[in-house]
Amino acid sequence: MGALPKQRTSHARQGERRAHHQLKLPQLVVCPQCKSIRRSHHACPNCGTYRGRQVFEPRTQK
Repeated sequence: MGALPKQRTSHARQGERRAHHQLKLPQLVVCPQCKSIRRSHHACPNCGTYRGRQVFEPRTQK
């Protein structure tokens, strides 16, 4: 058998432990090429550039 707790964990202590489990919003920055919003340290999905270089060709919208 494994280790068992000697005392019950209170609701307050349980909440203190779970206080850091919330979702965080992604960091958003403005793309210097096309001025659209993109995620930080990611290639721009609109124009396909990252750090001044063309990384991929973006899909054309229909």
